Amino acid sequence: MPGLISMDDFVLRALVAGIGVAAVAGPLGAFIVWRRMAYFGDALSHSALLGVALGILLGVNLNLTIIALCLALALIIVALQHQQRLASDTLLGIMAHASLSIGLLAISFMESVRVDLMGYLFGDILAVTTRDILWIYGGGTVALAVLAYIWRPLLAMTVHEELARVEGVNVTAVRTAFMLLVALVIAVSMKLVGVLLITSLLILPAAAARRFARTPEQMGVLAALSGALAVSFGIAASLRWDTPTGPSIVVAASALYAATNLVPTRRQATG
Repeated sequence: MPGLISMDDFVLRALVAGIGVAAVAGPLGAFIVWRRMAYFGDALSHSALLGVALGILLGVNLNLTIIALCLALALIIVALQHQQRLASDTLLGIMAHASLSIGLLAISFMESVRVDLMGYLFGDILAVTTRDILWIYGGGTVALAVLAYIWRPLLAMTVHEELARVEGVNVTAVRTAFMLLVALVIAVSMKLVGVLLITSLLILPAAAARRFARTPEQMGVLAALSGALAVSFGIAASLRWDTPTGPSIVVAASALYAATNLVPTRRQATG
């Protein structure tokens, strides 16, 4: 009986943490899909491993160093995107692979410190603690509040950036705020599916919701629900077949996306 209670506890924590991330990743992921920023998410998520290495070296809370590094990298990317020497996708590719490689090298030199590298790369949601959940829901609440505040100007920019600028939207400020939100969510949710897979939790649920949403707000809500389902199915599959939980969640999200493409929308059904 104690063992059963313990198992129920860690599964419940995993579900609570995963649903918390899905609730924030859904609306953010909608904008990432609309604005074609998947590679930006990869660049930020890969840098999180460097934050882990810095946290261990400095003896600082890892959550703080991961958040700080992701936010700093987001600001650097915003600044560098204004230069004309390199295309944005090239710049993001350089930042993503350089930060990931530096992080891996830094961790490899820490012979006196035991680091669960696979857990950071592919996540370990079943090992989340109550403190991790507080970080997720605290950071998620801040992210959703800021997203609600910039929702209209960000949507206007997504539809037509130049027209939004003419209408008085501070495009640079709104873009920077959105990138910082993505960085914050990636940083606090890295433990769920890891640095290599976290972007998929932003993209796949939003892509699955896109065909069924009639308004941007509906797409954000449906993406959050799709993400929550993917987390639930992924955890259940992991426990049932003893598979890695992070990849199982991503496979579940991929399966949901594939399933949505088999369901005819109302427009298709009516011809």
